[in-house]
Amino acid sequence: MAAEAEGLPLAAPANTRRPTATRNILPVLYTLLAAATFLAYLAVRASEDTQPHRFQHVPLDADVILSRCAALYKTPGPPTGFSARETSERFESDTKPTLVRNATIWTGARNGTEIVYGDVYLDKGIIKAFGDIPETLYTERNDVVVYDAEGAWVTPGLVDLHSHVGLLSAPLMRGTFDVNSRHGPVLPWLRSIDGFDTHDDAFLLAIAGGVTTVQVLPGSGNAIGGQAFMFKLRKTSDRSPTSMLLEPPHSLNGTEADHDEPLRWRHMKQACGENLRRYGNRMDAIWSFRSAYNEARKIRDAQDTYCAKVEAGLWDEIRGQFYPENLQWEALVDVLRGRRIDREQQISNHCYEEVDLDDIVRLTNEFQFPIASFHHASEAWLVPEVLKRTWGGTPAIAIFATNHRFKRESYRGSEFAPRILADNDIPVVMKSDHPVLNSRYLLFEAQQAHYFGLPPNMALSSVTAVPATAAGMSHRVGILQKGADADIVLWDSHPLQLGATPRKVWIDGILQVGSDEDAVVIGKGKGGSAFQRVPSVPNWDKEREEAVKWEGLPPLGTVKHSGCVRFRNVGEVVVRDPEAEEGLRSLFVGEGLGDVVFDEGRLVCVRTDCVNVDGSDVVAELDLRGGSIAPGLMSFGSPLGIEEIAGEPSTGDGLLYDPFLSDAPGILDDKGGMVRAADALQFGTRNALLTHRSGVTYAASSLAKSSTFARSPYTLAGLSVTFRTGSAHALESGAILKDITALHVVVSRTAPFSAESRVSVSTQIAALRRLLLDGEPDHTEIGYWFQKVAQGGIPLVIDVASADIMATLLRLKDEIEEARGSNMRMVFFHATEAHLIAEDIAKANVGVILEPARPFPHTWDDRRILAGPPLTNDTALVALVDAGVTVGVGVRDAWQAPNTRFDAAWTVLESNGRITKEQAQAFVSTNLEKLLCVGEWIGQDGGDLVAYQGGGTFDLSSKPVAVISPGRALVEVF
Repeated sequence: MAAEAEGLPLAAPANTRRPTATRNILPVLYTLLAAATFLAYLAVRASEDTQPHRFQHVPLDADVILSRCAALYKTPGPPTGFSARETSERFESDTKPTLVRNATIWTGARNGTEIVYGDVYLDKGIIKAFGDIPETLYTERNDVVVYDAEGAWVTPGLVDLHSHVGLLSAPLMRGTFDVNSRHGPVLPWLRSIDGFDTHDDAFLLAIAGGVTTVQVLPGSGNAIGGQAFMFKLRKTSDRSPTSMLLEPPHSLNGTEADHDEPLRWRHMKQACGENLRRYGNRMDAIWSFRSAYNEARKIRDAQDTYCAKVEAGLWDEIRGQFYPENLQWEALVDVLRGRRIDREQQISNHCYEEVDLDDIVRLTNEFQFPIASFHHASEAWLVPEVLKRTWGGTPAIAIFATNHRFKRESYRGSEFAPRILADNDIPVVMKSDHPVLNSRYLLFEAQQAHYFGLPPNMALSSVTAVPATAAGMSHRVGILQKGADADIVLWDSHPLQLGATPRKVWIDGILQVGSDEDAVVIGKGKGGSAFQRVPSVPNWDKEREEAVKWEGLPPLGTVKHSGCVRFRNVGEVVVRDPEAEEGLRSLFVGEGLGDVVFDEGRLVCVRTDCVNVDGSDVVAELDLRGGSIAPGLMSFGSPLGIEEIAGEPSTGDGLLYDPFLSDAPGILDDKGGMVRAADALQFGTRNALLTHRSGVTYAASSLAKSSTFARSPYTLAGLSVTFRTGSAHALESGAILKDITALHVVVSRTAPFSAESRVSVSTQIAALRRLLLDGEPDHTEIGYWFQKVAQGGIPLVIDVASADIMATLLRLKDEIEEARGSNMRMVFFHATEAHLIAEDIAKANVGVILEPARPFPHTWDDRRILAGPPLTNDTALVALVDAGVTVGVGVRDAWQAPNTRFDAAWTVLESNGRITKEQAQAFVSTNLEKLLCVGEWIGQDGGDLVAYQGGGTFDLSSKPVAVISPGRALVEVF
């Protein structure tokens, strides 16, 4: 009743092939039957001369056959007394016991509501005790390592239920792409363990984010992609993939399983929808499933028939026959047997849309097999009753927090999905799909889910207990309990606080990050009780209801007021000021709450001055509840406004001409095929409107479209445009602020998965040199605009990651400036390795727009990252700022733009107090405006302001509620 009262999900009843009591007693009965049969066999041998036809001819291995048949009805799970074990099989003998004292322990138990204050004792790879621990447990040991948590939070290690770590290993290369197979739609015999790369640079990064256990899945390019495995991310002394496995099946390498041991879970990856197009359409895909499961059903039925005869003692009828099995189909046969723990099964099913979810649910009922979890599941929140019809019980739903709209089947994804699923008693898992999202920031997915309404206990459970349970591993990981694996994380702040960073991470009781010898400062600037509490978040009830009502596509319009608008209970007002530090000035802060009034978008009065404003003139009032008013933010780097759906070519601009591969059409009379992003601009895209509603009112977009795995394939990426994200069309006043913002080029090595090799880096540099030295006539587009760049008329933005290539570009800049007597405006975008030459970049007066702000070694050009705490003291951004570089923060994908303010907040939170909030604001506003030379266009009327209810720009407690636009003489209310 307590769970019902709190609105927490309850376990759904599971359909079963046999009653539970029957399943539990069958192994015992079979053991007795085996003994009786063996005695009967001895009787046959003793009396076969006188009574040859009264008994069956019992084979010598009858006990083995009976045991194998009995195993068909066992369920996977830990051995009896598992929690009382003394030593983990993963224990390494030189590991010292560890005592973490004075901790606030979130155990993950009781649906994530249990919190214990006290100590945690780790020894021999397991959790020996937690809470109030008697000293007698460890006082006789003289080798115990003691850490004082000083009241900080301890949680179980995070569990990432959907990862391709080790199969798409960093840095990404063609030689490490072991995630999909082209050998057919149905491949249940493939195994992720067989492609797992132990040299993946992502292991340590994920651990640095508190992730200790991952389910490594084959890709989603096949209907049945193969078998998945659970891995611990700790690299062992054995150095093998096998040694990193968590509870592999007993028969992993084809050895005969011990049928007296409890079964271990096997995991399978399935997929449906768009990713299977190489093998046909949706109808083809579902037929491939039905055909495969029918084949598996034949084998299962043959096994049942064989064992029924064994049960009946009809040995003569199976004389000369072998137990029916097929190595290719054995995994699917296991699926059909529906082995389960409660309602959690073994299939992870990639599935986005209502149609696909319904297809798979019908399939489960046709062949009577369960699903452990649906993954991605962008529309699962729209069909909770369909999910509940899954045979065997309702699956968990593993989803992204805000990564939506990247292809058609994800278009209706919603940030409110986790809360809506939870309200329908459906288990919620937040996942990374690493490297689509960097697994290091798995916890950020839970933080965002909490921000948009998922209760804190469920948000934390979504990356610990729920995925562990879905994988059948909750007896070992995901829940902090006696006898579980010694995987714990000590955090510098409450785990749901934005920017929460592990101080220390243990896997199997072995410290992985946070050694005192590393001398990395963690958590400086996060002192005080506020950082140790669950963050308060806004109320999204109205928006959540609208999302359901409109099936994921609610209207995103605003109410526009051209008259006088009063904001009450304002805690802070920040405005642009070119003369102030960072280009920003605070009008009041820390002086109590007051009113602020705008008339036609222009500031009329602040605080006490507003008492004289005639109330009859006020057309609208908003209570900010201690919130703030600050400059609108700016997004840069994504194709925002150039396309609607990244993976749907029909919604974008189309392919550019690449003059390195073929001549541009003669009709252009331009060898470079120079084009303008303004000509392809689309207004009213959902990504742009959601970006606007998140407080990002300006965007600069180019045609240099990148992907998860590679930069843009085009060296010459055209001319970018700066526009207002909330405008309705290009002819609306103020919609396009600067139709030609910068000239964009991409300089990189060949992407690992590109269909064609790029021309060499040396060729790309040679082409830039020629073009900047009047290589083309100035009456052509390419000649004219490269001349403008060389003269310093517009910025040259270079998408580049490698420090070596950046060094070459700095030399090229010197060469061009000396030859032409000019000062070029050069900006490095992406710039993963820029910290290695930060002082040289500053000396050359070159700006940097980092993307991502929290780096990852995606490709060879990106490999030398500066990871930040808990691995390094400096971040790339801190290193650049300290060197005097003007820095902005950008994004790669349009769906990321609404998260701009949180990306900026991270720069403060992981800097150990070396980056201020004012600097963070500048990274995504005035610094970008300066680097792209759009400040005078934006700031000529003061620029847009955003009103936040409940907090400041970077607070999880705050919610953008209005945009104040003096340039358009109005206030927009969301």
